[in-house]
Amino acid sequence: MSAEAQTKPSHPSPSPVQRAWLRRGLEQPGGKLPLFDEFGQHMDPRTVESCIEHGWAEPWYANPLKPDWHVCKLTTLGRMAAIGGRRQI
Repeated sequence: MSAEAQTKPSHPSPSPVQRAWLRRGLEQPGGKLPLFDEFGQHMDPRTVESCIEHGWAEPWYANPLKPDWHVCKLTTLGRMAAIGGRRQI
C-alpha cells in the first residue's frame, strides 16, 4: 500500500468551504447549487470540481452563455455531507 493510500481517508469529509457550498443547495429546488458565493463572487472552480470528484455534486446541465461554468446539483451523498453525515429527522 502506498503512503498516499494510507493517509487518504476512505470517506473524506468536505472542507468548511465545500460544506458551506453544499448546504446552500439543501433548500433549492432539485438541490441546485449556486454559481456564486454569498459575496457575489463566482464559486472557485476547484471547490466545484472537488465536490464533483467526491460524488457530493453532479453536473446538472450545460450553461450555454458560460460553458466553463458548472451548473450542479446535490447528490444523495452530497446532502449527507452537507448536514455532516447525520440524517435529518
